[in-house]
Amino acid sequence: MDDAVSNFDERAADAPPLPASAAGFCLRYASIYRLSVAVMIFLEAGQSACSMLLPYAIKQIMDAVEFANEIGSDVWAGVEGPLWLFGFLNLGVVLFSRASGAILVVLGPSLRRRVRRELFAYLQHHSQRYFLSNFAGSLANRIAEVSMSVAHTVWTVLFDFWPLVIAFSVSLVLLIGVNVKLALALGTWIAAYVAISYVLAQRCRRYARDYAAARSLVSGKIVDSVTNIMNAKLFARRDFERSYLEGYLNLEVKRARETFWYMERIRWFQFLAAMTLMIGIIGYALKIWSAGGMTVGEFAMAASLSLLLIEQARGLSRRFLDFFEYVGNINDGVSIIVRPHEVIDDIDARPLVVGAGAIEFKHVDFSYTENKPVFQDLNVTIRPGEKIGLVGFSGSGKSTILNLLLRLFEPQSGSILLDGQDIQTVSQESLRAAIAMIPQDPMLFHRTLMENIRYGRLDASDEEVIEAATKAHAHEFIMDTEDGYESLVGERGVKLSGGQRQRIALARAVLKDAEILVLDEATSSLDSVTERHIQESLSYLMQDKTVMVIAHRLSTLSHLDRILVFHNGVIVEDANHAELLANKGHYAKLWSMQAGGFLPELERVDETEEEVNG
Repeated sequence: MDDAVSNFDERAADAPPLPASAAGFCLRYASIYRLSVAVMIFLEAGQSACSMLLPYAIKQIMDAVEFANEIGSDVWAGVEGPLWLFGFLNLGVVLFSRASGAILVVLGPSLRRRVRRELFAYLQHHSQRYFLSNFAGSLANRIAEVSMSVAHTVWTVLFDFWPLVIAFSVSLVLLIGVNVKLALALGTWIAAYVAISYVLAQRCRRYARDYAAARSLVSGKIVDSVTNIMNAKLFARRDFERSYLEGYLNLEVKRARETFWYMERIRWFQFLAAMTLMIGIIGYALKIWSAGGMTVGEFAMAASLSLLLIEQARGLSRRFLDFFEYVGNINDGVSIIVRPHEVIDDIDARPLVVGAGAIEFKHVDFSYTENKPVFQDLNVTIRPGEKIGLVGFSGSGKSTILNLLLRLFEPQSGSILLDGQDIQTVSQESLRAAIAMIPQDPMLFHRTLMENIRYGRLDASDEEVIEAATKAHAHEFIMDTEDGYESLVGERGVKLSGGQRQRIALARAVLKDAEILVLDEATSSLDSVTERHIQESLSYLMQDKTVMVIAHRLSTLSHLDRILVFHNGVIVEDANHAELLANKGHYAKLWSMQAGGFLPELERVDETEEEVNG
């Protein structure tokens, strides 16, 4: 639905203000936890400085030993101060690093929890159009990857890049005190190494982004295939599903190899650069020492610093690569999730005040895609407490009118009024709280039967849930399950039959007891005996409510107050069942063409009409 017609605003008022860039996204959470981050910056600076000052303490020890030997004094007395310094520096490394680690233990899970919570909260406000265009499994995978990547990005900066800045700075200061030219040589190498590592790693961003997108795509395909595993079994398509998935797995492998081969070339650079630094610094320091330009302790310090810097710098390219991979994951996730919301409440949206339940569609124009209008200047008035049937072929607009009433989509023009209130000016939550819908394919959570029914009214007692289930003729089959109301229904309710799922959906609607009731083929999966019982429950449920019913079994609509007959997005007839039959119009033709009590498909009707008119 990339070409879908939409009037995108910005963001739902109660959605978290998430930035749409990776940098802004990470800075948001670093700012939220700024006190902890500031303390960790201080602690990591202290840990890195203590580590790099250890060669300086060793230099002091060696110089003190050399001086004591020259003058013949007690060695231990001379090295006491440097030894204390060496001990305190080691203690500093332990204390600073472990204090920082303790904060990380507390902060890490909280940070990931907050990212997931806010991404999910933002995702909830997307429109039905959005969810029809994106894999649920892929979206869930992106939320998980973004939360982990944000944490790892912050940790990379705090525990890798920042300590490296301190290490380089301390090393340069120490070497300046020994020999300016040696410090200049080290500084030149550091600047060149960091710049080249950054450029090389930044070029890897494209590979990392494509690799992340491939992983999310594969996750979505796997979830889609697992969700539809019964289809694969019924059509004997297990081999096909494996073959279908293989193509996407091969794409992921291709993207992985492209990324890893590029990373391997960068590692060649970092090892060669580290070898150059080692040979260069040691050789140059040896030359200065042999010329009497430094003491043996200063030479040892220079050699130790070069070894420490090589160890730190050798992982710099890898850290850059990891960093940009995390950034790529964040970019991939936020580019899909942090998009403008299509259907949002006005800033001053008020709760819907439901009275009698009057519904009015006024001059409504709507289309899912450009140049393919579903409704043009649609006008419908439903009086309070009226029971309305919607009839027509697939694609005639029956379900669309319900989607617009529930505000799952927004009309391009016109207005929809509920008790005189434009539904675009009231909050979506209050609107949907006033409408109970029983869909053709009931949507159940992988939770207990008790929880699924109670979803209609969260504060309902167990007794009220059982009463609702009884009225929906669901209590008997529930008690026949192994754990009764505590039985899990499986993903999307797969452990239940179609009729059982619809009875649970009906029980949920009974419990909700909303002012407006919407039925979309609510009895299509029921046997005739169960349907008779359900019709009794529906009659009870419909009392004192405004009701809209979609049904292909036209006999189920015969007792309703009015029937709206749709054809190609236009209401061609509007009357009760007896009047429509007497008019001998479109509805009468549909009635005569029923097969087994059901409205036939459009193609069959067209063929039949041609034969009749032939």
